[in-house]
Amino acid sequence: MLKLQNIILEMIAKGDTLVNTATWLCIEAETLVPDAICSVLTVDAAGMIHPLAGPSLPAHYSAALDGLQPGPTAGSCGTAAYLRSEVTVTDIASDSRWAGYKHLALPLGLLACWSSPILDATGEPVGTFAFYYRERRGPTELERQIVRQCVHLCAIALEREQRMEAHQLRAFTDALSGLPNRAAFNAALGALDCGAPGDWALLVIDLDNLKVANDTFGHHAGDCLLKIAGERIAAAVAPNAAFRIGGDEFAALLRSPATLEDLDGTAEQILAALAEPAECGDHVIVPRATIGGATLALGDRVAERVRQNADFALYHAKETGRGGFVRYWPGLGTNITRRLGEIRDVDAALRDHRIDAYYQPVVRLDTREIVGLEALCRMRIGDRVIPAADFQEATKDVHVAAAMTARMMALVAADVRAWLDMGIPFQHVGINVSSADMHGGMLDRLLAAAFDKEGVPLHHVILEVTETVYMGEGDRLVQRAVEALRAKGLRVALDDFGTGYASLTHLLTVPVDILKIDKSFIARLAPGDASMAIVEGLIQIAGKLDMRVIAEGVETEDQVRELISAGCLLGQGYLFSEAVDRVATTALLLGGAQRLSASPIRPAGRIKHKVHEISR
Repeated sequence: MLKLQNIILEMIAKGDTLVNTATWLCIEAETLVPDAICSVLTVDAAGMIHPLAGPSLPAHYSAALDGLQPGPTAGSCGTAAYLRSEVTVTDIASDSRWAGYKHLALPLGLLACWSSPILDATGEPVGTFAFYYRERRGPTELERQIVRQCVHLCAIALEREQRMEAHQLRAFTDALSGLPNRAAFNAALGALDCGAPGDWALLVIDLDNLKVANDTFGHHAGDCLLKIAGERIAAAVAPNAAFRIGGDEFAALLRSPATLEDLDGTAEQILAALAEPAECGDHVIVPRATIGGATLALGDRVAERVRQNADFALYHAKETGRGGFVRYWPGLGTNITRRLGEIRDVDAALRDHRIDAYYQPVVRLDTREIVGLEALCRMRIGDRVIPAADFQEATKDVHVAAAMTARMMALVAADVRAWLDMGIPFQHVGINVSSADMHGGMLDRLLAAAFDKEGVPLHHVILEVTETVYMGEGDRLVQRAVEALRAKGLRVALDDFGTGYASLTHLLTVPVDILKIDKSFIARLAPGDASMAIVEGLIQIAGKLDMRVIAEGVETEDQVRELISAGCLLGQGYLFSEAVDRVATTALLLGGAQRLSASPIRPAGRIKHKVHEISR
């Protein structure tokens, strides 16, 4: 028995599997009792019996015991587990406890069975250990000693297995939602076969309003929101697996044919399930989510590729409009990789102070006097100066946009202060702002802080918003932000007019002070050309709406003559100067800045102090 004990304890200590350990235990026990056939069964948390080891029993016999419910007439093992005490049956054929099972044992020559329960530390049954005999008899004293040792070893092995399972459960389960966690997700993803395109798909689900819930109602409400969202996502994708893989991020691994055939429909089911109001304590919160998805495609050799594609789709969905679903398509990853690369480059340039302000003058077309500037963002990489158009994707990131705007405002404010100190009759500088700047809600404070620091009055500033940004927002958030800025006395220019959502009806409702006609119209100016008619009409309409007009992209003297004849007196473009650094800009201003004697443009709204304006 010492050999048996040493073998089994060593297997337990080395972490061998429970099946292997129990099988060797049976083999060693049968060596000590040659005429006995050994069996080990387990009892699960629900009280059901399952075969664990029985190397000398036929597989079909052991399988027939799987799922057996313990009871007073459930054979020797089922009754032992039920009674929590050993059960000796010396004649299977005649014992009432075997009435429902003797047809399994007797054909195998099993005539008697002695079973002992395996109890845990609390006295609950976790298994049984049994000797079958091929003759009608009960156990000997030696066999009782052997079985006592075997039951003790089984209890040790089963206790270790339970600890391992509990640890595994904790390691692979999200404590808050009860869903499988990121580790479980990674394991499930790693076990998938990537050999059959379309065999599985992945949805990545991001809760959009968790931060709002935490900030507004507290973290208890946020935790409740996560729990409810997890339950709804799991129910919506069942029988497929759902996971919580991050703070506000969930995933669904889809393998059932119905969900794979209609990925969009599955995503809609999730969004619809989440859209129901959720009671979180004293608060009612409607969960909101954005979903990205990808299906295993030809060429996806590893599951991680599908995961990356789903992440790309989610990123794109959040960038283009939260609250919906985007399915990955070839090429999407390339676009996003380029955007992320630009963001990385701009982040590095901001850290290294390589983002700089260049300026292009706005001039009176008749006198060529400089009446204002437009500040343009440039990024320096070595000896190269990179225009903003080459990294405009980066500005769609809220954090990058905010950092770039803050940097530009600080640079421009310092430059204007220097020009004023030099006695230059400086009038205005236009600063471009993005949609992300408007959404941040801090633009006015950022602007005031930068210019107050340098002691520069804000009447020297014109905010330039592109038409696409201004009129492309369905919820009017940008329009409301512009209205609020103008109410504080700031003037706004509508940049690149005619390139995106151009409509004359917009001019009736758009609160701007200056209209900048896009260079695509100016480039075609010629008598009788349609562009000429459009430009003339815009100038007349703008004048009646008390808006000033600046023509962009002026490159020839012929264009200047046509613009003057149409009534436009202000322009900017390569004919006068490209965008240049502050040293070159200073030289331009010293040589050609307009003296403040002409009629001014009236300021917007509520400016009470005297201001210098772009000359008419």
